[in-house]
Amino acid sequence: MSDLPEKLLQLARAHGAETAEVYQSLSQSRPVFFEANRLKQLESLESEGIALRLWKDGRPGLAVAYGPVDAQTLVDKALALSALNEPEEVELIEPRPQTYPDLGQSVSVETLLSWGREAIEQVRSAYPEVICSAQWTCDLETTRLLNSYGFDAGYRDTTLSSSMGIEWVRGDDFLGVYDGQTDRQPLDPQALAQQLLQRLRWAETNTAPPLGKVPVLLTSKATDLLFGTVQSALNSKQVLQGASPWGERQGEAVTSELLSLRQDPEDGPFSCPFDDEGTPTRALTFLERGILKDFYSDQRTGREIKLGSTGNGFRPSLGSYPSPGLFNLIVQPGQGRLEDLIACLDDGLVLDQALGNGAGISGELSVNVDLGFRVKQGQIIGRVKDTMVTGNVYTTLKQLLRLGGDADWNGSLYTPSMIVGGLSVTGRAQSDSAA
Repeated sequence: MSDLPEKLLQLARAHGAETAEVYQSLSQSRPVFFEANRLKQLESLESEGIALRLWKDGRPGLAVAYGPVDAQTLVDKALALSALNEPEEVELIEPRPQTYPDLGQSVSVETLLSWGREAIEQVRSAYPEVICSAQWTCDLETTRLLNSYGFDAGYRDTTLSSSMGIEWVRGDDFLGVYDGQTDRQPLDPQALAQQLLQRLRWAETNTAPPLGKVPVLLTSKATDLLFGTVQSALNSKQVLQGASPWGERQGEAVTSELLSLRQDPEDGPFSCPFDDEGTPTRALTFLERGILKDFYSDQRTGREIKLGSTGNGFRPSLGSYPSPGLFNLIVQPGQGRLEDLIACLDDGLVLDQALGNGAGISGELSVNVDLGFRVKQGQIIGRVKDTMVTGNVYTTLKQLLRLGGDADWNGSLYTPSMIVGGLSVTGRAQSDSAA
């Protein structure tokens, strides 16, 4: 990390800014790409970005640069923007003595190559006709935040990730299956391959979908259809604007008692010691057995709703002001493997991949099934096509029937598979079989 942040603070003060803040990010990435079952390319990427936020006469100005930049030019841009804005209350962190350890474990490019080849070989040994693509990546990010009050802190984190997609063409029938892993620790290519192979076996035959309001089993990969809405409902900014239906319901039951939801800053692949405003992150319980306990907020929103910051002020991008954001959201798992949940269904649908956006804050859900399976008498009998799932997220969350014990990370969400009621399934009553 360069000494540019110190220069920016000095120049900002010299040109009349009462206070200033510098956010610096350095990213290094080593992705390995596979295409059509073989290695396609290796890359080594590095980028540096810096954001200067200052207040002159109480008016904020934000300027951003990527790569080498002249300090005076960046200060001039921030000052020019400041003159166009209305005065606001300054939200900056006071200094505190604290150092933070590095997070995560780096691996070599050779290891990434080995993992990729192992996963592809395992899949194609069972299904030689499929085409596999994959990306295995080691990302290192260094973050530093300092301001004119004397706050200066930073940390370095390493994240490993993989994504793998499979294409299977059988005449006029096209099947696409994808999955991935994200972790601070070494990944497991065999486990990823087994998850994909399981979906391929279930999809060997096509069948008609169940119709009407039937139990729907959302795999851990598909539960984001529900929890995207939950994250919006828990956002203090949505509460402040009156958009969250949970805004006035703290202490009340808003979901099934099976659901407990928390945030843990020390667990998971996106753990961090402080947010993008410098506020220490902390453990939060949002839902406890269905009871609404808390919302998450940044400094500004927390002050306006009189709850204070929860350490959740994050920048959607380098050029954005901090706003409420979540990381490491954890759904308390239940019990049983995915197969155990399937065995509970007499007639239902397993939803693994969906096409379309989530419901948003409204909760109204309508998605096409990209990859789903019919269950009868506790057994998967085939893949469904031309099928749609509709319903309301808030209603569905009150009708959780069972949570599995098979939780894993999908992005920054740690969740198990779950069986829900309240969703309607529509589609063709009959479907041609495919071997």
